[in-house]
Amino acid sequence: MAATACPGDPQPGDLIEIFRPAYEHWALYLGDGYIINVTPIDEGSAAMFASAKSVFSRKARVKMQLLKDVVGNDCYRVNNKYDSTYTPLPVKEIIRRAEYFIDREVSYDVLGNNCEHFVTLLRYGERVSDQATRAVGAIGFATVAAGTFSLLGLLWSRSREKHY
Repeated sequence: MAATACPGDPQPGDLIEIFRPAYEHWALYLGDGYIINVTPIDEGSAAMFASAKSVFSRKARVKMQLLKDVVGNDCYRVNNKYDSTYTPLPVKEIIRRAEYFIDREVSYDVLGNNCEHFVTLLRYGERVSDQATRAVGAIGFATVAAGTFSLLGLLWSRSREKHY
């Protein structure tokens, strides 16, 4: 598969944001065209990461792959978006940490330990994920909204009972 022309000239240690149809997949650039990323154990390809299995998977495998193979027909960009909040580790340290994980099995949780958490841990020594934060916020909002509608429904049905 040939990668779609995308902006950016990744350097070793850079965070790579890959735009999938329904979400962003994150990887860390190692150099020479290779990235490191996590993929669910039950799936063979990072391009299939969008399937429902990845949401429910509890284990992932850390893989070193060619950026162009992982990107496929999607687009990507270099996105070191947390550099203003966290100080990146020295590049040699980032790469050393990344190489330690290659071919290892790691725990995976779409909200608490996802692909973005993994690569930010390598680059900054901190697990960070805006995707997970947005998802948790959306879940919290939906829960509050559902609770509010349930309460309003209960109050409405009680008020109707009093009138009869």
